[in-house]
This record gives sequence, structure tokens and C-alpha cells, in this order.
Amino acid sequence: MVTQRSEPPKPMLRGRRMAAARPHFLALLLCVGLRGQQLSAALLNQRPVIGVLAQETGGDIIKFGNSYIAASYVKFLESAGARVVPIRVIKLTVAEYKELFHSISGVLFPGGDITVQESRYSEISAIFYNLALQVKDKGIYFPVWGTCLGFEELTALTSGEDLLTITNTSNHALPLNFTDDVFHSRMFKNFPKDLLQSLQTKPLTGNYHNWSISRKNFTNNEKLKNFYRILSTNMDSQQIEFVSTMEAYRYPIYAVQWHPERSPYEWKSTKEIPHFSEAIEVSWYLADFFVNEARKNFHHFSNRAEEAKALIYNYSPVYTGNISNFEQIYLID
Repeated sequence: MVTQRSEPPKPMLRGRRMAAARPHFLALLLCVGLRGQQLSAALLNQRPVIGVLAQETGGDIIKFGNSYIAASYVKFLESAGARVVPIRVIKLTVAEYKELFHSISGVLFPGGDITVQESRYSEISAIFYNLALQVKDKGIYFPVWGTCLGFEELTALTSGEDLLTITNTSNHALPLNFTDDVFHSRMFKNFPKDLLQSLQTKPLTGNYHNWSISRKNFTNNEKLKNFYRILSTNMDSQQIEFVSTMEAYRYPIYAVQWHPERSPYEWKSTKEIPHFSEAIEVSWYLADFFVNEARKNFHHFSNRAEEAKALIYNYSPVYTGNISNFEQIYLID
């Protein structure tokens, strides 16, 4: 029996074949890459609708109605390509809030002057917060954003306690003291390095709150420590270190104690609102980040007519810059 010997491939011939095949191979890679980009775009919701929680009116604006949303939050989200649905604080049942949850792509809890427990704001926040956790555990992405009071509310919802401390932070623009976790964060990963540097060295973040979650209270609470990653802290004039930026480890939940939405859209002269160009960039990057998070959710209204009835476009902003801290507000009820 004769065994036929297989000849090894000739190096020169193999090289020529690879060279001849290379343009087709590169074209295939390019085609796959472009198709991957198209597939990625197809896997995103290109019509994100984000709910913004209203709150009861007070002070000089109480004469306008029962509840409101500051227009700067609406503009903040619209600047990055989202539409807004107001979440009313009166007249809706729990079932109606749940239906609304399944119609929107994310939710924003805004700043304000309401208690984080035993208020309609806290009750409705809890509904959306708990639903967001439930659907994420089932594989559905639903992002939550908290600003100022919204930040404080999230700490109460997660811990089950009011752990806030009085701080001297009612009207101060501050730089951020980043923790090492900022380099592993989802929130800041696409920020340019020079903008991150500016956030650390310039007073780009406006603080208008009387209560904060101190770093001590945060780290002493197991629920908070295990749920959120601290991204930045700040120090008040009494040397109380408080948490100023955080994001959840396992859930798309993000919160800032400061106000990125005010820099481009609020102009109260008695407030230390940073209007540096870098502060405007920070606002845009954060809005873009959160709206892109909402694009990962495909909740939607039952039809376009129902969607149209729910949008903020059905309400007219009112100028209140002469009597409140907001240039404009939407009167909801």
C-alpha cells in the first residue's frame, strides 16, 4: 500500500493567495462593521419619551395652580433629543401611574422643596423607583435620574430612612471632588478629559439645597453602600463632606445633588448659577448620557394619539423669573 505524501503549501504561493484575498477580506470586515453599527442603531429607541415628576406649588407661584414642573428640566431633556411627559401628582391612581410607567422610556425626579417622606412626591417616586427595579430584574432597562431633591429622595427610597443632614449649601457653585470610581462610571465615561479636569478645578456645579447625605451617613448605611457607587463628594463651610454624585451598581439609576439643568436655562441674578462654557458642556453631556440610557427602553403608548395627549406640548410655559427661582414653569394641575 502506497501512502501518498501531502505536499506542504509553498510559502510564496500562500502569500500571493492571501494578498489577493486581502481586499475582499477587508471589504467583508468593513461590511460587517457597518452592519453592526446599523444593528446597534436598530436596537435603540429613536423616539424616547421621559417622564418628569411634577410637584405641588408653593410661595408666590401657588396662585397659578396646584402643581408645576420647572421648564429647565424639560429643556434639559429636549436638548438631547427626548420628549417629555409630565407625571401629575394629583388625581391619578396607582394603576394609572403603572400604566404611565409602561408608556415612557425613563423618569426624572427634579429638585424642589418637598419632604422625602410622607409627601405625594415621595409616594409617586416610590412607585416608579420600585417598578424600575422590578423590570430591570426581568431584563428590561428603565433609567431613573434624580436631581437635588430627586437625589435625596433616591437615598430615602433605597435606605428606607431619612438620613439627610443640614448643610450650608443653599447657594454655592462648587468644583467636584471625584472618587476613583468616576473612572469606572457609566455617567462620566464619555466626558472629554479636559472637561473632567474643569469639573475638578472650576465651580461648575450649582448647589441650592439645605439638606445633604453626608459621606459618613452614606458609608454607615449598608443598603446605600451596596447599592450606589459614589462618584463625587463636596465639603460645605462647616467641613461636612457630602455625596454630590452617585450611580447604582446594578441598575440604571443616577443622581446629582447639584443642578446641571440650570446653567443653560436659569438666570436668577441672586443665585450663583455657573454660566461658564464648560458648565453648559457638562449640562449637555449629562443630558445626552441620560437620554441615550432612555433609548435602551422600548416602552410606548398604546397609540400615537394617546402619546400626543400626554406630552408636555399640551401645556404652556409661564414666565415666573420675576417671582421665583425659575425663568419659566409648566403648570400641570
